[in-house]
Amino acid sequence: MKFLLVTTRPDELKDFISGLVLKNNEPVLAENGQDALDLVGSIKPDLVVVDDNLPDCKSIALIREIVTRDAMVNTVVITSMDRGDFHEKSEGLGVLQALPENPVSEDARKLILKVEKIIKMNTPT
Repeated sequence: MKFLLVTTRPDELKDFISGLVLKNNEPVLAENGQDALDLVGSIKPDLVVVDDNLPDCKSIALIREIVTRDAMVNTVVITSMDRGDFHEKSEGLGVLQALPENPVSEDARKLILKVEKIIKMNTPT
């Protein structure tokens, strides 16, 4: 599975990243929205995790642009936003979920299981 993690805080998210590495999945890191958009086109990730604290764009705006380029990519946002506000702002974009501002490895493991199920359901047998 290919992961793209868009954040300027990889050191703060080490525990979460360690959970993503499960099953030898190494996330590709992007530090801003433009790099993320370039990578979505080139690596075709199964999951894009977008941190709310990006220097060049808002997370929801970035996800909106990502899904216009690849509607099948799964997306998640790391945010401190109230869940109701988050749902309202992300409605219609197909965002799987919001993660807490400082997610841990257990959050990553649960996320991987969720994405694996989605991929399996969408894979013809």
